[in-house]
Amino acid sequence: MNPPVPTPTRLFLVGPMGAGKTTVGRRLADLRGLRFIDSDHEIQQRTGVDIPYIFEREGEAGFRQREAQIIDELTQLDGIVLATGGGAVLDPDNRRALHERGCVIYLHASVGQQLHRTSRSDNRPLLRTGEPPRAILSRLFQQRDPLYREIAHVVVATDGRNARSLVREIERSLVAAETT
Repeated sequence: MNPPVPTPTRLFLVGPMGAGKTTVGRRLADLRGLRFIDSDHEIQQRTGVDIPYIFEREGEAGFRQREAQIIDELTQLDGIVLATGGGAVLDPDNRRALHERGCVIYLHASVGQQLHRTSRSDNRPLLRTGEPPRAILSRLFQQRDPLYREIAHVVVATDGRNARSLVREIERSLVAAETT
């Protein structure tokens, strides 16, 4: 059973790459009249370079350090829907900030769904290692799924569903929490 849903003035979307965090986040923000922010996009804007370039120059550790600073800052803003990067939950401080400062919505996607949705993207540095993408996604899922679940107030299965139906389900959960 999920923990009680906090009053949603801050909504944080977590989940693996390809789960639909950005697409769902934009729609949810529009519906709720909130500002949408994508943490990866924010990092790119501030650095002036794309995520693969940061990974290439600073490695994953350098990127995660930048990500932690952004997550700490953005989770303190009111009136937002924040889409996080898939690995944001690896940092315990990020998990704590997300869970304690807002309503965390885990968009759960199977490895097959992730593979389908990321197959046409060149902007996924973790999938550019030469290892088969399915093996990478499976390993990441095994590592991260428990972390997403640990901090989630709401879990929504995304497989085979469009953004509109996901937003409706999230909205129902939020409205139910607000009226209890």
